[in-house]
Amino acid sequence: MGPELHLQMITYRAIELREQADNYRLAREAQEDKKDHSPEKRRRGLFGKIIPA
Repeated sequence: MGPELHLQMITYRAIELREQADNYRLAREAQEDKKDHSPEKRRRGLFGKIIPA
């Protein structure tokens, strides 16, 4: 395998891995955002200690 072909393969694989990481990050952020808007959100601060959720 020539060095040019090897470099192209490495570059292509790096692009694929970046896309997978972006997709994973977006999915994780969406899931965290979904949890934040749930009605069972815990109370924080002073009132969370006084009034149980």
